[in-house]
Amino acid sequence: MEVILIDDVEKLGLKGDVVDVKRGYARNYLLPRRLAEVASTGRVAELRRVEADRARHEARSAEQAADIAATLQKTVLRFEVKAGPNGALFGSVTPTDVAEELWRTRKIRVDRRKIDIDAIKRIGRYSIPVHVFEDVTAEVKTLVVPEGGELPPEEELAALEAAEQAEANAAVDAHEEGRRDTEAALAEEDELRTTVSEEIDEDAPDDELEPDEPAIETEEE
Repeated sequence: MEVILIDDVEKLGLKGDVVDVKRGYARNYLLPRRLAEVASTGRVAELRRVEADRARHEARSAEQAADIAATLQKTVLRFEVKAGPNGALFGSVTPTDVAEELWRTRKIRVDRRKIDIDAIKRIGRYSIPVHVFEDVTAEVKTLVVPEGGELPPEEELAALEAAEQAEANAAVDAHEEGRRDTEAALAEEDELRTTVSEEIDEDAPDDELEPDEPAIETEEE
């Protein structure tokens, strides 16, 4: 089933991509969460027109690319996002978000596929590579800031990330310990069943004993 992504979906595609997915995945996950829409012929054609229009604003020569790269190098993007106390985002900042913010703030059109990041999932300071043209790349400084606040110093950010990692590792260790305990309990149960079965076999009557032979009567002459 073909759908058009309404938002970036990790390991599937970027906003505006037309992708082929299983019908159940589309109907049970993508469509109800408004991450995609059914790829009708009209909508696909409309997207193609939009992409063509955007492409006209992208760099068409090395000289244009150099000018755009110089501007990008001086650009600082800022995203205010909802985040938990450990710095993890309730959501993410995606290549599409970066491309749209560059257009909104600088009127620079960049193909989101040329923004070299995975989804950002923590607050912090980032330097994002943008491939403007062949052999022309610029680093765009990007701040991902907790909503209504400011970024803490790098040392504190590192401590928050380390604490989150330690918590995740502890959860994995607890899960592994629970799995081992379950396996041990199942092994013990199997051993107990085997022991009981052997004891029952030992106490069972011997059915293999031959029955008494019936007496043979003879007639007297």
